Amino acid sequence: MLKGFKDFLMRGNVVDLAVAVVIGTAFTAIVTAFTTSLIKPLISSLGSAETAGLGFQLREGKPDTYVDFSTVINAAINFVIVAAVVYFVLVLPIQKIQERRKRGEEAGPSEPTNVELLIEIRDLLAAQQNNQTQTPAPTPDRRGPAI
Repeated sequence: MLKGFKDFLMRGNVVDLAVAVVIGTAFTAIVTAFTTSLIKPLISSLGSAETAGLGFQLREGKPDTYVDFSTVINAAINFVIVAAVVYFVLVLPIQKIQERRKRGEEAGPSEPTNVELLIEIRDLLAAQQNNQTQTPAPTPDRRGPAI
């Protein structure tokens, strides 16, 4: 059981995954800093001085009841940036590499089509029918038909 676990860890996929998680976490921190420091202030500047951004106060005098749409927009921009980088830096190159590998492989024998299978079945049935007509017919049972 431990040997199988060791083999799993040493396959390389686990190491690649660990590296991807660490790099993804670091990159997310960079994107969050970018959107918090640059994008969020730009969005907040769109609002008036009273609202200080795209949001509103639910109860006057209670700061914890402020609904801030700029934070939601900031999170959406974070998501789009991280998703775009993951797609263009990781997913797209891997797909291209897999396509190149597939092009280098030799195509194996193709599966027979339905028509080819039906022709083969017809020929086998015809051959079986010819074999039955060439063998002598069995002698009938003299006891008579079964009741």
